Amino acid sequence: MKTICLFILALLSTVFIYLNPSSAADLANIEVSPKGDIQTLQLAKIKVQEIKANNPEAEGTIRVTLRKGVYHLNEALLLGPEDGGSEKIQVVYEGHPGEKAIISGGLAILGWKETKKDGKRLWVAELPDDFRAKVFREFYVNGDRAEQARLPEEGLYYFTEVIDVSGEDKWSNGSLGAKFVEGDIRDFKNLNDVEIVAYTRWIESRQRIESVDLDSNTVTFDRRSTFRLEDTRKRDRFGRYYLENVWEGLDQPGEWYHDFQEVKIYYLPRVGEKISDSILEIPCVEQLVRVIGSENEPVRNLTFNNLVFERAEWTYPEGDAGSVQAAFETPGAVYFENALESGLEHCVVREVGDYGMEIGKGCSDCFVNASVVQDLGAGGIKLGHGSTKSTVADCTIERGSRIYASGVGVWVGNSGHNAVIHNEVRDFFYTGISVGWSWGYGPSDAVDNNISFNHIHQIGQGLISDMGGIYTLGIAEGTQLSHNLIHDVSSYSYGGWGIYPDEGSTHILVEDNVVYRTKTGGFHQHYGKENTIRNNIFAFAVEQQLQRSREEDHKSFDFVNNIVYFDQGTLLGSTWKNDQWFMDKNVYWNPDPSKIDFKGQSLEEWRKRGHDKNSIVVDPLFVDIERDDYRLKPDSPALEIGFNPIDLSQVGPRVRSGLY
Repeated sequence: MKTICLFILALLSTVFIYLNPSSAADLANIEVSPKGDIQTLQLAKIKVQEIKANNPEAEGTIRVTLRKGVYHLNEALLLGPEDGGSEKIQVVYEGHPGEKAIISGGLAILGWKETKKDGKRLWVAELPDDFRAKVFREFYVNGDRAEQARLPEEGLYYFTEVIDVSGEDKWSNGSLGAKFVEGDIRDFKNLNDVEIVAYTRWIESRQRIESVDLDSNTVTFDRRSTFRLEDTRKRDRFGRYYLENVWEGLDQPGEWYHDFQEVKIYYLPRVGEKISDSILEIPCVEQLVRVIGSENEPVRNLTFNNLVFERAEWTYPEGDAGSVQAAFETPGAVYFENALESGLEHCVVREVGDYGMEIGKGCSDCFVNASVVQDLGAGGIKLGHGSTKSTVADCTIERGSRIYASGVGVWVGNSGHNAVIHNEVRDFFYTGISVGWSWGYGPSDAVDNNISFNHIHQIGQGLISDMGGIYTLGIAEGTQLSHNLIHDVSSYSYGGWGIYPDEGSTHILVEDNVVYRTKTGGFHQHYGKENTIRNNIFAFAVEQQLQRSREEDHKSFDFVNNIVYFDQGTLLGSTWKNDQWFMDKNVYWNPDPSKIDFKGQSLEEWRKRGHDKNSIVVDPLFVDIERDDYRLKPDSPALEIGFNPIDLSQVGPRVRSGLY
């Protein structure tokens, strides 16, 4: 080891670093290239430390410029306070303009051979010894995520009964086994390597098969499921599931199978694929970059710019089947902790089994700007507990929840004073943007969050339940949800809402949003206090348009100057009995006006209870609802009662996301 270190130091001493004394902006430029004098990020990191140590009074920017190529990691790149900037120095790791520099945790699997086994023509390769017992769920072929062999090929199975060994029947009490339909689970090859992926309520649960009794059609798991494996709150059927890593399911081109016993990976190639010109990779790191400071010495002024990060995977510790919500334990592939004024700009984070990016505890004034975060095992971006004043802006966050279905596009935990603005969040199986992590009216740091000008769509897709385009929890003084465009939110059973203030959501302003095509309501408040729902459009929910689920002895919300337009379902859902809310100056419309009632009451009866005294039932005259154009025509009657036109021209990224 000493010899290697001396060699590196000798090499560094001969590397020419461009110093530009005539420029106050650039203190140094370190070039990294696959064929240059500095070929690795570790060497570049050492050189940054050296420059800082030799120039303690200097000001300006130290640039680490990566030229075109793939920079492979076999462990996460760890950067501490000594690797970042200071009050006078900024450190920037950046890709050279016009070139694609990729930081990858992918491990190329070599030695592929063609084989025929059990009548299947396959490719097979031995895995490295490090993967002898390692669970991994990602395998990439020429840059595309391959599908792990599963049964059924499409759709899901249903359990017929759950086995609760503890005898408890609470929905939150997990199951150690279940009964299944005869033939769905068989005496598969390598039975204990088969994983059951079950869906219940708002989460997924993963457990390996421990044993199967084919006489009683009973399967036992190697760990308790996260929740009881029931299908709906009414428990009228049991959990849905599929089987993953099943040899017998390896029958479609593009599928793969991990044989733990042989320590091999099998792949069924697509038409036209050849071993000779294919790149087949699995992730070999849990995270790609870890920027870690301390409370007393944070990392400062460290930016990643114009770079691609790819190929990482994190799995739950042995014995854990999953998360209670939002896959929140899953870390970011790029992770910051105790960092100030640091983050990502114009980057791409893709093809990871984790969240893409996480701003963790002790971070302040950090950012993810103009970046693409895509093809994700869990969610997109996390603003974690104990962080504050972070910005997520002008990003495209897409194709998530692929391994952990409950992953969220942007997750804001117990964190305040953040801005999540001008993003596009699409194609997730759970919530688009989640804000808060306190159930009920206890103390919360998730205050003064600005969630505005986001385009959120294709959320849920009918897989799990209890979700929102935007979801909130707890006391949230100063938080505003404004100018968001939310559409196509669909749950499996209950809970496909557009805007969803859940337990304890308090003092939130919901204003100037357009929400359409949701399953169970454009707006739903489970329970909360004194929220303001003003000047929004809620259109075309399937079951009910507005929902209120719990009666409390304080005002739930003010609902004023909104437009509600529907052609199916009911106007109001759940409970509207105690009159602890205020509604007025709203426009309600259904092409069949006879379908408009207020929990069985006419508008006049409803007004006698003190609600909607100045509201009207009339067509608001949208420009073109067939084309989802919810602007108002000049003669709209909504304008006459105080509705302000909603300008959504700035929704979504204002600049091009990703590399430049």
